Amino acid sequence: MPRGRSTFTKRQKEQARQQKQRAKAERRSQRRLEGPDVSPQDELQELREHAEAQAAMFRVGPATAEAGSKGSTEKNEIDQ
Repeated sequence: MPRGRSTFTKRQKEQARQQKQRAKAERRSQRRLEGPDVSPQDELQELREHAEAQAAMFRVGPATAEAGSKGSTEKNEIDQ
């Protein structure tokens, strides 16, 4: 019995999908073998910059620490 056109199209589509999957797996394994492109120091610096941006957006972090230290300095001056 001959196969219909839709069966042929489905097989072609499935073969293309499997080929893409194999190529993707190959690229993934290559990246793992090559290692990260970014050094740990660069990544750490990038994380710090992101954290600073987030802190500035929510106004937390070093700005609140400075305010707290000023208050304790004023308290020490009053006690003396």
